[in-house]
Amino acid sequence: MSYLILVRHGQSVWNLENRFTGWVDVDLTENGKLEAKKAGILLKKSNIQIKYYYSSLQLRANHTLKIIQEALEDKKSFVKAWELNERHYGELTGLNKVEMSKKLGEEKVHQFRRSWDLRPDPLDKKSEFHPLNISIYKDVPINKIPNTESLKDTYNRVINYFESEINAKIKNGNILISAHGNSVRALCKYLLKLDEKQISKLEIPTGNPLLINFDENQKIKDCKYLDQDRAKDLLVF
Repeated sequence: MSYLILVRHGQSVWNLENRFTGWVDVDLTENGKLEAKKAGILLKKSNIQIKYYYSSLQLRANHTLKIIQEALEDKKSFVKAWELNERHYGELTGLNKVEMSKKLGEEKVHQFRRSWDLRPDPLDKKSEFHPLNISIYKDVPINKIPNTESLKDTYNRVINYFESEINAKIKNGNILISAHGNSVRALCKYLLKLDEKQISKLEIPTGNPLLINFDENQKIKDCKYLDQDRAKDLLVF
């Protein structure tokens, strides 16, 4: 028996401001830090020993993971992978979601946020919010840096990485991935075998560890959120 633990980062500054964040590198709010600390405390109480840690390249996910490790008193190094980054929201990046709903209509913004294969228009490469102009992405191959993404695009890069770098390790020890709303949604779609309609409805709470329990044949036995007061509907479990 082994666990894969998925954690969406704690509340970020732009979560609080209700802005499309994507690949922009913002930090946690004070509430986000508290969410991460609570996640670590809940994991410590569960007495699950974690062997491998993974995160995206983004500060909010890295910071969440470091706070969790502090609570666990675990100083292991962790792998940072750009493939686990949040979805790139194209020209919506940095804009307020409510204001855009008023401008474009709630239905259109909902489609951009939740549809499977619809991409917003590309972000101008000269924008300060474009990954080409953000220092943490300097080592990512230029041809891999997106100008915009659909959820399908995000799913493909996340799952390609998961299959090649993480999946085989599950049988060897418990794994924790600290990532983002859409990269965690992609993993849930893959692992829980959700269809495109189901994934459009799936909400991922910030800073709440999702425990996925595998049997000796790497089949999922069950999954649950550790903080049941902030749990979301997993649709199938």
